[in-house]
Amino acid sequence: MRYLTVFVLLTCGALRPTPTWAQNPEEGQERVGIIRGQVVNGETEMPVEGVAVTARSPHHGAQLTVVSGDNGRFILPGVGVGTYTLSAASLGYATAQVADVVVRSNRITFVEIALNATPIEMEGIVVTGGYFSKKKEEATSRVSYSGEEIRRAPGSAGDVSRIFMTLPSVAKVSDDSNGLAVRGGSPSENAFFVDNIEIPNINHFPAQGSSSGPIGLLNTDLIQNATFHTGGFASRYGNRLSSVMDIELRDGNREEFDAQLDLNFAGFGAVVEGPIGGRSSYLASFRRSFLDLLVDAIGTETDVAPRYSDATVKLAWDLNDRHRLVTLGVLGLDDLAATQAAAVDNDRIVYGDQKTQEGAVGVDWRALWSDGVLSNTTLSYMTTGYEEDLWETSSDIKLIRKDSREGALTLRNTNRVRLGRGASLRFGGEAKTLVADFNQTMSEYTGSLGQVVPELVMDDRVTTARAALFANLVTNPLPRVTVTLGLRSDYFGYTGDWSLSPRAALSLQATERTSLNLSGGIFRQSLPLILLAQQENNRTLPEPWAVHVVGGVEHFFSDDTRMTLEGYWKDYRDFPVDPAEPGLFVVDELVYRYGFFFNHDQLVSEGRARARGVEFLLQKKLARGFYGLASASYSKAEYQAGDGIWRDRVYDNRWTASLEGGYKPSNKREFSLRWIYAGGPPYTPLDLEASAAEGRDVLDGSKVNQARYPDYHSLNLRFDRRFHFQGSNLVGYVSIWNVYNRKNVASYSWNGVKGVMDTTYQWGMLPIFGLEWEF
Repeated sequence: MRYLTVFVLLTCGALRPTPTWAQNPEEGQERVGIIRGQVVNGETEMPVEGVAVTARSPHHGAQLTVVSGDNGRFILPGVGVGTYTLSAASLGYATAQVADVVVRSNRITFVEIALNATPIEMEGIVVTGGYFSKKKEEATSRVSYSGEEIRRAPGSAGDVSRIFMTLPSVAKVSDDSNGLAVRGGSPSENAFFVDNIEIPNINHFPAQGSSSGPIGLLNTDLIQNATFHTGGFASRYGNRLSSVMDIELRDGNREEFDAQLDLNFAGFGAVVEGPIGGRSSYLASFRRSFLDLLVDAIGTETDVAPRYSDATVKLAWDLNDRHRLVTLGVLGLDDLAATQAAAVDNDRIVYGDQKTQEGAVGVDWRALWSDGVLSNTTLSYMTTGYEEDLWETSSDIKLIRKDSREGALTLRNTNRVRLGRGASLRFGGEAKTLVADFNQTMSEYTGSLGQVVPELVMDDRVTTARAALFANLVTNPLPRVTVTLGLRSDYFGYTGDWSLSPRAALSLQATERTSLNLSGGIFRQSLPLILLAQQENNRTLPEPWAVHVVGGVEHFFSDDTRMTLEGYWKDYRDFPVDPAEPGLFVVDELVYRYGFFFNHDQLVSEGRARARGVEFLLQKKLARGFYGLASASYSKAEYQAGDGIWRDRVYDNRWTASLEGGYKPSNKREFSLRWIYAGGPPYTPLDLEASAAEGRDVLDGSKVNQARYPDYHSLNLRFDRRFHFQGSNLVGYVSIWNVYNRKNVASYSWNGVKGVMDTTYQWGMLPIFGLEWEF
């Protein structure tokens, strides 16, 4: 029987709120809600008064218009339940459209609308606004999803990371993981920011040294917007080689108390929110899995039931019209206990107990010093604890003992200054103190290529610091040309590295609906501290770095439909490699090992990597019943380890394609689907004779990454239904994963107990259901 973790991943998001629908015509009493919001300048975040805000429904033809008043605020009372599009228009600004504004019975929906100043007109070209937000300093490789798009995404299991897996930039890693391998990179090359607070890993059961895991830690009900940068990102983001996810949580309801209860196969949860005084609010989420209770009730001895729980709390205070404080707290607790019999039944090479505790707390102060000056200052602390006792399934030898904790205290400041004539300057810096207590042992074991690797013992406290300064200048030297120049300087105390990373972007508005974009620069990332601290010589390893060059075209077929076509080139340098394993790539160890805690007696910075590709993306927002996303890509990712041979990297799918979308025939029902195709990634075949002799996986060192898994593809279908009552709402949905039951291969491994090679498959067909009560 497969690991029950699969069911956690599939159903933990089953109760995420889905798009709402208007009342049934046959119901005797009309169901209505309220839309409240604020209009702000997208660059300065200053309120904008006198803006005409119109709400339109594609289903029952309703249209309401109000004008924003003091502090840019507006209210639309007595709005019939359903999904609306808001448009905001004002002289001097491009008209903005906001789709998926859901009105629920007896509830208040809050919306913030950002307006961008109208670009300079020339030769009859006027760039209009639409449903897609875009910042001048980010010319390429940027995709944003609203909270409603995130909540209803099919096949995401309520996990914000999985929602972005249909993008052409993201490789297909595994159904069991939400790791984001972007443009030839690995899942350890992604950063997360939540309300301007950096959280290294937003997942349950995190792999030490990586940014991935099996299931997300954040409740997607709380997310207002998520933006994913997949290359050429601005200088305010650092210490990541490939990508950045920037998540903004919504505020709690400032007018009344609201709550919702969730129940699904994986567990249960609750969200509560409400006002604190007149200018403050709270928003809190609590979730707990109950698969362990289900397994206990069934009484099977070989099932493995992971237990997890999490909590997220956000407090927002408007000190006055120009100063705002946000406090954020995130906590996750994970526990997985597997017996040897369970490991045999689930084809696992190790068994034992694993516990992790993840926590982050921070305060963000936003200050509007004037109409053209804005600053954000955050102070945060994060910590992750790892407790593990693992034995090898086939031999019953204890492999890993771990009782370690890693933490970081961070002070970060960013400032934006409007300079006039379309120019702006963003600058700031950050200082971080890192403290890690490593108390862990890796027993002597047989390495991936069959060599004996000696025992590794770590019993040490590491205290060090990081610091950075950054600046970004946006100018318009010509009426239709935007130039961005960025520079970042980083210092890492543990290795003594000090570096400069220049970046630049260029955008040409060729027509009203078409722009040509180019970006590039140098990006750097420190090696995981767990890897650096294993040997004293590792402190001399330089930081890996990469050059990004991205170029493409963006075209709007309409206000709600856009197309991008981008090509990219990435070149990596100074990766660590182990001369004892000359064909393997250390930074990709998460694929064929568990984390980065493996003894490398000597590492040298001779590794290189490169990636090239072209990506197509067509995206339509929900404006008139249909929405969707279609993408395709071709790429080639390679690495060069200690033997100087170029090999395909483990996340090299070559070809990918995806189709995701939905249809809302009414305000009561919604049908959606997600289909993903990816070429089979490379892998190293087993040396069967050596594996049989050792009783464990031994790779064939002469064929490193020369074989490929079969191509991956799967289809997920989903149906949503919402019921409105006088004072509450009930949401239900049913979804079928892998509808045609494709047997996608996850891995090949040597079963030391049975003495044969096993094939492990990814998820088969599985129905999912969920209910949610809002009151």
